[in-house]
Parts: sequence; C-alpha cells; structure tokens
Amino acid sequence: MQMLQTIEWRDTTGTEVVHRWPAHGPGTVRLGAQLTVRESQAAVFFRDGQALDVFEPGRHTLTALNLPLLQGVIALPFGGETPFQCEVYFVNMRTFTNMKWGTPSPIVFRDSELEFVRLRAFGIYTLRIAEPQLFVNMVVGTEHRYEQETLEAWLRDFIVARFNDTLGEVIDTVLDLPQMYDELGIAVRSRVGEDFERYGIELIDLLVEAVTPPEDVVKMLDERAAIEAVGDMRRFTQYETARAIRAIPGAGGGGEGGVVGTAAGAGAGLGAGIGMGAAMVGAMRDVFAPASAPPQAVATCPNCKATIPAESKFCPECGAALTGGECPKCGAEVPANAKFCPECGQQLGE
Repeated sequence: MQMLQTIEWRDTTGTEVVHRWPAHGPGTVRLGAQLTVRESQAAVFFRDGQALDVFEPGRHTLTALNLPLLQGVIALPFGGETPFQCEVYFVNMRTFTNMKWGTPSPIVFRDSELEFVRLRAFGIYTLRIAEPQLFVNMVVGTEHRYEQETLEAWLRDFIVARFNDTLGEVIDTVLDLPQMYDELGIAVRSRVGEDFERYGIELIDLLVEAVTPPEDVVKMLDERAAIEAVGDMRRFTQYETARAIRAIPGAGGGGEGGVVGTAAGAGAGLGAGIGMGAAMVGAMRDVFAPASAPPQAVATCPNCKATIPAESKFCPECGAALTGGECPKCGAEVPANAKFCPECGQQLGE
C-alpha cells in the first residue's frame, strides 16, 4: 500500500513571498494526493505551464472533481491513480509590513524660496498579495523562490518615480514640508496603488518619514532661523562676542591655558580675550552706529569768554546778549561788539 502523498510548504525564514513545489523540474503527483494550504497562504496549481486553479486555506484532495481540466488526460483504466506532472506555487498572503523605500540619489527640486534644492526622501509602506495567480504569472514566473527583499527592490522604483512627480504638485518650498508629510504620503499612495494593482498587489499604507536637503542647506536654514529668532542684532553681537572670548585658549574657554592653567596664563589669556572682545565690540559698533552729524560751529562769548554755539543769541553761561542790533545799511543782525556787518561790511563803530 502506497503512503499518502502530501504537498505543503512552511515558511521557516519569514521572508519568502512565493515558494514553488517542487523546487526544480516538474513534480509527480497522483490523484488523491493531499494539498495542505495554511491560513496565510494560497496555492496556484499549474500543469503543462497552465494555471488550473487557486486553492484557498485548508486540506484539498487532488481529484478530477476539483481539477476538471485533468479529466481528459487521466487514464481511467488505472483506477484514477494515474500519476501526472505539475507544479504548485505557494503564495504568502500575509501582510508585509515595514517595507522600506527611499531615493537612491538626490532629486532636484525647484523651490519657490531657495531656488533649486537637492532632496533625499525615505519612508515605509505595507502591502499584501491580492491576486495570487496574477502575481505569479506576471512577476514570479518560473522562479522557485521569490523573496521579500527582491519584491522590495523592484517596487522601490515605482514609489520613487511617483514621489518625484507628486512632490512639486503638493508643496512649493521645503520650508512647508513638516506640515505636508501626510498629504504627500496620501498623494503618492494613490498613484502607486494603481501601479501595484496591475500585478495583483494591494498597497495598504505608504508613509513619507522624511524629506531632507543636504547638510550645507540645513546649516544655512539653521543660521537663518537663529538670526530671525534673535531679533535684536546688538544683543546677538554681544552674545557672539562672549562666545568668542570663551573659546580663546587661556581665557577660560579651553586649551592648556584655560581655567586649569596657571594664574599667569589665565591672566594673559583673559587680557587677550578682553582686548579682542573690545576690538570686536568696537568694530560692530562702528558698523551698526548711525552716521555722525557734522561738527557744529562755535563762538566765544565776549562777556565771559565761554565757548558757545555760533548761532546763539544769548550766552548759555552768563546770559549776555550776543547780538548788537541791526546793520544800519542792510538790516542784518550783527554780533555784540562787532565793528563791521558780517553781511555787507558796513562799519558799525569808530
């Protein structure tokens, strides 16, 4: 008596998407063989290169009743036990989570504020095989194993291509990215989902985790944000000056002459730091100080000899009147004790 033939597959790696039985060449099967399909699987039955049926989870006895296309090739005189050759592709129907995608090289983005920016993006997605027979026929072919890593690498190109097209339609500048990740992910998922469906794959979720510019651009953005956050440029200058002083070896900021150095070294370093700080403050004061007014003309009070503004009519020190009246010729005001009119030169006294 022959032993009952059993066809089954257990995924011991956790990474197989499709497994072919047998691994190489056609398999010999007798009618009455037991095909075991587990809850997280589907089995696509092939004979002579043609898919005859897709078996759902459960134990199936292979007979001419559930394989009607075999009726014409089974020789009944052998009591229905005629062996025939076939292949069974077990498809892993579980949900594949934490699938990763990312741009292999930076993409150039036209930014409304920063002109052109090179960006990298990455994220995760979740999928499952929705149509096992379609997936095996269009993707797997005759391979005896199809791994999750292979599937992930193939699908990454679809996601990156759709991401590049969608990015410019959703945002204008990378400065708006933090608040647009959800919208960007939904838009990309909608487009990629249509691509996946053609191969019997259902895209369940797709997330954009980060879109990052190069480090030099990030550094400039940080500096720009710091300047805008400071607001008061004078206080910012004082802060930067203090930082520069602390960074000077010997002034308490580091190096062998810092706080742990000798007293003489500390004093010299501190003196150098103060001198440099004063120079920096002076330089910054010259830069930010308003333009100085032109020098004002001065005169001497004839009564108390104090230095006073030339346009004064009374001395701010002694109160003496500084005008001698009007010129009899031109009528202009003349200073007190003046001998000639400053306007027309008329002699005013002996």
